[in-house]
Amino acid sequence: MEETNKYKEQTLFQITWPLFIEIALHMSMGIIATFMLGHYSDDAAAGVGVANQLLNIFILVFNVTSIGATILIGQKIGAGKLADAKQMARSAFGMNFWFGLMMALIVFLFGEHFLKLFDVQGKIYDYGLIFMQICGLSLFFESLALALSAVLRSYGYTKESMVVTILMNIISIGGNIFALSGLFGLPITGVVGVSWAIVIARVVAVVILVFLVYKRLAISIKFRDIVKIDHVDFFGLLRIGLPSAGENLSYQFSQLIITGIVASLGAAALTARVYIVNISMVCFLFTMAIGMGTQILVSRYIGAKEYDKALHRGLRTLKIATAASFIVSLVIALVGSPILGMFTDDPMILAVGIPVLWAIVFIEPGRAMNIVLMNSLKSAGDVRFPMITGIVFMWGVAVVFSYVFGVHLGLGLLGVWIAQGMDEWIRGILALRRWKSRPWERETCMKDVQVNKG
Repeated sequence: MEETNKYKEQTLFQITWPLFIEIALHMSMGIIATFMLGHYSDDAAAGVGVANQLLNIFILVFNVTSIGATILIGQKIGAGKLADAKQMARSAFGMNFWFGLMMALIVFLFGEHFLKLFDVQGKIYDYGLIFMQICGLSLFFESLALALSAVLRSYGYTKESMVVTILMNIISIGGNIFALSGLFGLPITGVVGVSWAIVIARVVAVVILVFLVYKRLAISIKFRDIVKIDHVDFFGLLRIGLPSAGENLSYQFSQLIITGIVASLGAAALTARVYIVNISMVCFLFTMAIGMGTQILVSRYIGAKEYDKALHRGLRTLKIATAASFIVSLVIALVGSPILGMFTDDPMILAVGIPVLWAIVFIEPGRAMNIVLMNSLKSAGDVRFPMITGIVFMWGVAVVFSYVFGVHLGLGLLGVWIAQGMDEWIRGILALRRWKSRPWERETCMKDVQVNKG
C-alpha cells in the first residue's frame, strides 16, 4: 500500500519534466538528421523524410500495445492492483515482440513497393529506399523499446526513460557526424551511415531498458512471457490500444495522402514541408510532454475512482498547453526566416516555407487542445470518440481541403497547412465538449474501464 501511495502522489511536474526532455531529444534526432542531411543533399533530406513517414505507420502498430499498457497499468496502480500491473507489463512486452518481428520482415521484404506509392522519383526515391530498408530492420527493437518505455512511464519512472533517449541521441548524432562529414578521414557513407546509426541506437536502448525495468520495478522478462501471453491482458490491451492506434493510423495515412498532394506542387514544396514539419515539432513539444503526463495521472485517478480530480486535471493542463503552444509558435514565426535558412539556402524553398510558419501560429493552440484532451479521454476509457472524430475530420477536412486550398485555389503549401489547422481546431473543440460532459459516467465508457481493471 505504501508503494501504491508513492505512485498516486506523484505530481504532474514530477512526471512531465523528464518527458519534456525525452520528447525534445527524441524529436531532435529527426531534426538534427534532417538538418545534417539538408547540408549533405536536399534530395537526401526529402527522401529520408518521406521514408520516415512510412516507417512511422508501422511503428503505430507497436503503439497499440504501448498506449494500452500506459493506460491500463496506470488504472491498476490507481486501484492498488500492483501484481496485475506487473503482469500487464510482461504481456505488453510479449505482444510487441511478435508485432515488431512481423513489421520488420514486412518492411524489409516489401519496402520498395510501399515507397512507390509516393510520387517521388530519381535521387529522392533512391535515398528513401536505402533508409527504409536499413531502418526497417530496427523496427523490431523499436517495438520492444516502446513497450518497455511505456511500462516505466506508467510507474512514473520517466527520468529513466529520458536517460535512455539521451544515450540514443549521442549514438545517433555521433553516427550522423561520421557518416556525413568524413571525420578522421573516414569515408562519407551518407544515408547508409545515418540509417545504421539509428539501428545501433535502438539496439542499445532495448538492452538498457530491459535492465531498468528489472532494476526499478523487479519485473524480469522470461521466455514464457513471449510465447504465452495472458489472454485477458491481450484482449484488454487491444480493447484500449486498437481504437487509440486507429486514430494515429488514420492520421499517418491522411498525412501520406497530403504528402502526395504536396509532391504534386513540386520538389520545393515537398522539401519545404519536410523542413517545416521538423521546425513545427518544437511548437508542440511541451504539449506532447504535458499531455502524456496528464494521461498517466488521469488513468490513475480513474482507476482510484477519483473522477473530479481527473476532470480538473485535464482542464488545468489544457490552459497551460494552449498558452505555451501559442507563445512558442509566435516566436518561431517572428524569427522564421533565419530558422528555415539553417536548413537550406534554396530561395524557392524559403519563399514557399516562410508564410507557412505564420499559419502554424493559428494551428498550434488547436492542436494543443486536441492532444491534451484526446489523451485524457483515452485514459478515462473513452477510446472510441477520439478514433471516430479523428477519421471523420482528418479525411473530411484535412485531406479534402488540403487539395481544395492547396491545388484547386492555388494557395500551395500554405493552403495545405490552413486545412490541417481547421481539422485540429474542430477536433479540439469537440474534445473539450466531450471532456466537460464527464464521459466516464457513460455506460459504454465505464464498461471498458471496468473490464480492463480486471
